[in-house]
Amino acid sequence: MQKQDLVQTGDDEFDPNADRLREECGVFGIFGHPDAAAITALGLHALQHRGQEAAGIVSFDGKRFHSERRLGLVGDAFAGRETIDRLPGSQAIGHVRYSTTGETILRNVQPLFAELEGGGFAIGHNGNLTNGLKLRRDLVHEGAMMQSTTDTEVILHLVARSSRNRFIDRFIDGLRQLEGAYAFVGMTNKKLVGARDPLGIRPLVYGTLDGCPILASETCALDIIGAKYVRDVENGEVLIFDEDGVQSHKPFPPMQARPCVFEYIYFSRPDSMVGGRHVYDVRKAMGAELARESPTQADVVVPVPDSGVPAAIGFAQESGIPYELGIIRNHYVGRTFIQPTQAIRDQGVRMKHSANRAVVAGKSIVLVDDSIVRGTTSRKIVQMMRDAGAKEVHFRIASPPITHPDYYGIDTPERDKLLAATHSLEGMREFIGADTLAFLSVDGIYRAAGFPGRDPLKPQFTDHCFTGDYPTALTDRNAVDASPRQLSLLAEAI
Repeated sequence: MQKQDLVQTGDDEFDPNADRLREECGVFGIFGHPDAAAITALGLHALQHRGQEAAGIVSFDGKRFHSERRLGLVGDAFAGRETIDRLPGSQAIGHVRYSTTGETILRNVQPLFAELEGGGFAIGHNGNLTNGLKLRRDLVHEGAMMQSTTDTEVILHLVARSSRNRFIDRFIDGLRQLEGAYAFVGMTNKKLVGARDPLGIRPLVYGTLDGCPILASETCALDIIGAKYVRDVENGEVLIFDEDGVQSHKPFPPMQARPCVFEYIYFSRPDSMVGGRHVYDVRKAMGAELARESPTQADVVVPVPDSGVPAAIGFAQESGIPYELGIIRNHYVGRTFIQPTQAIRDQGVRMKHSANRAVVAGKSIVLVDDSIVRGTTSRKIVQMMRDAGAKEVHFRIASPPITHPDYYGIDTPERDKLLAATHSLEGMREFIGADTLAFLSVDGIYRAAGFPGRDPLKPQFTDHCFTGDYPTALTDRNAVDASPRQLSLLAEAI
């Protein structure tokens, strides 16, 4: 479930890092390569944007499993050759984490590992199980001893308790009991395993390097190591790689894929390809759609870096308004920077973004960003533009208003903390302080991705943050909503 962020909408609690969407994690795995751990570390570097709290790698050398898990960035955790040397073997899986379930402590760092009846099993997970809390409680009630507070550990116990004989059947038994979003990469002493939820909410791709199979959250992780992209893992598909080759299992009834639309808006790296679409091109198309839907008169188009850049380019090209870097981002401000006094805290956004006064002063500007969550950062940036001499500030958002929280691996606030859920469009404009404010429509998102619009009967994406249309059961959340006591138990459990 969601991590409860204490940052409030008011300036007195402002944190420039909190007013963004955060994705849970990224996964990577390779089978049959002599440099498996080193390649996995490089793959995790490419996926660092998906999680900056922790990183881990588990390898197998033919006799035993080896695990290295650290809090912090991949470059810090696996910078030295001595760390990689402690991960021998020709197969490895890795994980980068931003937690939506479980605390940021070492025992929650993935991949998780357990000795099962048939041998060792390591697994990493991108996503969020919407019935993970219920499954966890049931397992504990039956005598299971949990070693972490993450929902990922549930799958280890479900596999261990299956009565089936073959590992693949035990693994599928476990998957059948899960609800929500997941992309798993797992490893036994003989196999590399990948699995994607029946709707394909979270991404997972299959590639090869020197004839060795690779699984990764995004294609950018294949590019960094010179691997070849083969295809996306299909929604509801389980892939097994071993010395005999690859096996594809499809244990669920066929369903139309509904990948998370935020992979295109924000989460995936611009140089990745998701669902056969180049993320950079889709983001540019979103900006062009936004320019057609909500045109304005202005002197320059200014992106809010870095995620607003492709959409701003698309907006500028479609509108004919010049594109300029009116905001310069400081890439060396960490998300855990301590701001000890109110005076310093109020300058938080300026530590991360600085106005380019030569571009902004005396100009009417179009600010383009990917989304608005609480609105606190947007308000600070608008004020920064005015302080730099901007004559007018027109804010354009390359996604629809976020009106509902996420339960599939995105760390969003509860609904009453979402600006669009509590304010009208005019109220949001006043709060942010812009001269005008406009969002891309839901249909505009779909047009940018190559569809004529959203099919209300069979939506092509998971887009619940905009529409409230949750594609799976929300077992844990519904239990919390139904019982105040459940809420306290939820807080205790995770």
